[in-house]
Amino acid sequence: MSTGSTQPFRPAGTVAVSASTTVSNAALVGGGHAVLVYNAAASTAFFRLGAAASLTATTADTPVPPGARMLVDAGPFVSHAAVILGTGTGNVYFTLGDGDTY
Repeated sequence: MSTGSTQPFRPAGTVAVSASTTVSNAALVGGGHAVLVYNAAASTAFFRLGAAASLTATTADTPVPPGARMLVDAGPFVSHAAVILGTGTGNVYFTLGDGDTY
């Protein structure tokens, strides 16, 4: 790949996390070095990525507004996601794959 080129995101697997004001975490499925986070909840979601099954998130972590998505370069060692909502309940989707443009 040449410098400055972009690669479309190629999803490999998605996990839906039922989120609330209590931390929820999940193992990511599929493979790849990028994670697409989609917040289907009605409030801001805060997430953290890592390698531990006991991963936790706080409202000081990376925010994703309601209805928004964020593509994150996660690297080869990320296998889990944790999420917490500012208020209410709803689903947050984590899609593991490769690429840098969605």
